[in-house]
Amino acid sequence: MTPSLANSPDIVAGVPIPRSPIAVAAADAVHACLPDVLAGHAARVFLFASLTLERERLVCDPDTLYVAAMFASVGLSSVYVHSQLRYEVDSANAARTFLQRHGAPAAEQSDVWHAIALHMTPGIPAHGSLLARVLSEAVRTDLLAENLNAYTRAQRDDILQAYPRDSGFKERIIEAIGRGIVHRPASTFGTVGADVLERIDPEYCRVNFCGLILGSQWKD
Repeated sequence: MTPSLANSPDIVAGVPIPRSPIAVAAADAVHACLPDVLAGHAARVFLFASLTLERERLVCDPDTLYVAAMFASVGLSSVYVHSQLRYEVDSANAARTFLQRHGAPAAEQSDVWHAIALHMTPGIPAHGSLLARVLSEAVRTDLLAENLNAYTRAQRDDILQAYPRDSGFKERIIEAIGRGIVHRPASTFGTVGADVLERIDPEYCRVNFCGLILGSQWKD
């Protein structure tokens, strides 16, 4: 089971875990609505992103990064079982509402919104804000092992000891994503979510962009 913020170590892989009121509230919100497989993923994303910043000698507000990492998958929770939006948009909207409630500046709200909304869109976050880049890179590290060797063995071991992936993580994370989007298949057009539905839902029929062009009502 993924430890709550109250039960997690103060420092993991040399990274202090935020304990500010907004960080505590963000962690509590995530643990209240997400399964362990997604909550653990969120915690590891924060740590991988923090270590990237440290390695590149860059600075991002820890609380801002923590909120972004915690909320990036919130749109997959059962709270959004009736939503037809992309889950990333639901996650971004939830983070922005959370930050508004805690009095965060508008610029911070916007940065977090865009970072979360784009974090699963290949090729875009790297050209956005620093937050968007490191969040997306950390997600790909945890899911796809991209840039894994950029982290030392000790760092990886510390992260996995604090927030284990546990047996069958690969299958369980795919299932968790699938549960969060299976009711809104149209929202996965042009996204990696289409790959998930194609794997878990035998009735899913992928929309083809070329088919949409060829089948349009234009007479040419």
